[in-house]
Amino acid sequence: MKTSISQLDKYWFYWIVQFSRDNGLSHAAKRVSATGDGHYYAYLSVALLFFHPNGQHFFNLVLGGFLVELPLYLLLKNSIRRHRPCHALAGFESGFEPLDKFSLPSGHTAGAFVFASVVNLVFPALAPIAFAWACFVGSSRIALGVHYPLDIMVGAGLGAGSVLLVNQLMM
Repeated sequence: MKTSISQLDKYWFYWIVQFSRDNGLSHAAKRVSATGDGHYYAYLSVALLFFHPNGQHFFNLVLGGFLVELPLYLLLKNSIRRHRPCHALAGFESGFEPLDKFSLPSGHTAGAFVFASVVNLVFPALAPIAFAWACFVGSSRIALGVHYPLDIMVGAGLGAGSVLLVNQLMM
């Protein structure tokens, strides 16, 4: 029997959710997910703008990255219209209510990968920490029951790809 991408996506979704519930990680997932809220990127970028010699470059890359990522994110999310697992899977209770009803791509993950990709370009020594954090943000969204793994992968690609494009245009 052939296994479809959708079946694999659901399998890994349930596995990650169960793992997080079995290990008491639901509260931690909410806290990690919150670190991916958009306003933190603005605060950190503006702070670096004023207090670090590479702050202007960092700020420009973050701003450019989000100027590319956000319209693409909205276009994809509202075109694909994939329902979130917490709304689409019968009998599944997430205990967390997202702000909208569509899941692909993950905006939190896309934003986290925009930020991590900029860290990689401007402060490469911090890149492993930044990308680990971005992966945790994405994983937390699955653990909370609001995204499938494929949503996270597409969000990561969207965020990182946006920064790569902007970096090429700024050179």
